[in-house]
Amino acid sequence: MRAVDIILKKRNNLPLTQEEIHFIIEGYVSGEIPDYQISALLMAICFNGLNSEERKNLTLEMLHSGEEVDLSQIDGICVDKHSTGGVGDKTSLVVAPIVASCGLKIAKMSGRGLGHTGGTLDKLESIPGFSISVSSKDFFKQVKEIGIAIVGQTANITPADKKLYALRDVTGTVESVGLISASIMSKKLASGAHSILLDVKVGDGAFMKTIDDATTLAKAMVEIGNSCGRKTVAMLTDMDQPLGEAVGNSIEVIEAIETLKGRGNSDFRKLCYEISSQMLLMTGVCKDKEEALKLVDEKITSGAALEKLRQMIIYQHGNPNVIDDYSLFGKCKNDVLVKASTSGYVSKIKTLDVGISAMLLGAGRNKKEDPIDPVVGVGVKVKVGTKVNKGDTLAIIHSNGKNEKEAYEMLASSFVISDEFVSEKDIILGIVE
Repeated sequence: MRAVDIILKKRNNLPLTQEEIHFIIEGYVSGEIPDYQISALLMAICFNGLNSEERKNLTLEMLHSGEEVDLSQIDGICVDKHSTGGVGDKTSLVVAPIVASCGLKIAKMSGRGLGHTGGTLDKLESIPGFSISVSSKDFFKQVKEIGIAIVGQTANITPADKKLYALRDVTGTVESVGLISASIMSKKLASGAHSILLDVKVGDGAFMKTIDDATTLAKAMVEIGNSCGRKTVAMLTDMDQPLGEAVGNSIEVIEAIETLKGRGNSDFRKLCYEISSQMLLMTGVCKDKEEALKLVDEKITSGAALEKLRQMIIYQHGNPNVIDDYSLFGKCKNDVLVKASTSGYVSKIKTLDVGISAMLLGAGRNKKEDPIDPVVGVGVKVKVGTKVNKGDTLAIIHSNGKNEKEAYEMLASSFVISDEFVSEKDIILGIVE
């Protein structure tokens, strides 16, 4: 078998066999097949796609390229949640404590942020002392004892995906449903959960810009998960405006804590309730949505969900006092107001630009080695459909001086105000099972 023959086959839009995909992945991870041949194959896949059998086989080969987490020693139902990434997406920091307080087990491996989307690990590390590096022994102990752990991925999880993603990033081959679905699902399957909830973002601030593209990706991932024996459900959620108010790191953690206290932004709170209830339904904890939403509300009202977050912070060596004293996160030097230049209705928010503005301030990374400033970011004070008067505050820039002028100019042009009434957007766009 030769790599060039497999490249030609896919170039001619013919399906690859399991043996051919195994040959490619094994050869690339071992270093026997060079980058330039894999780049050619990736481009052929981008043009011609992968069918369902190819997607499943690619996922499994990437999965088997490294270690797999065995959660069988943990009693109960282990669940995982994955978001395809968005602006202000701190959902895991709320949903994981909620479902853990309902009796499910969250043994979650998360990633860092790159580009305009923030990473869960970066947000958690804004908590003083919090460690995302936990030994395997302590990881299992923590999940057994308190039902929740959110840690960094081990180096040996899906090494094929790490190599392929790095190559896709620099060869213009990221945008492929087959490659994206295999990348995401190989990591989710390797993490060992019995059930997987996928939050597929749609819109300006998301990777998938249209509902059709997002649905295609969601169906591909759900099909892979279910065919591999994992109960998998995808929710399509709106990302045509930032999620909640906070876009940053420590300010997003604060918003998550506020939500667990029963406060916080209404659209973000609704999303957390919907995702949590869906996870309770798909695992059989609740029999219908009404019961699930009621249970979620009980865990918020009683403080049980907030207590789960506190326990996780303690177990992972963070300072739990941040839950009651936000000043412990630290504070930026400057708070700069972005005000409306005219009166009317907010008809559009350029969500991608809001995310890039926060990145410019230091809340995200342009390159993976860039440092994160945990206290900077953007507070978005309006939503699509909000009526504003000239001079009203649209957003607040939390800055330590880095790229402040550039971020301000980008943010100021992110809000489109029109004379005509614009209805508020629904955050839940659909479910794929």
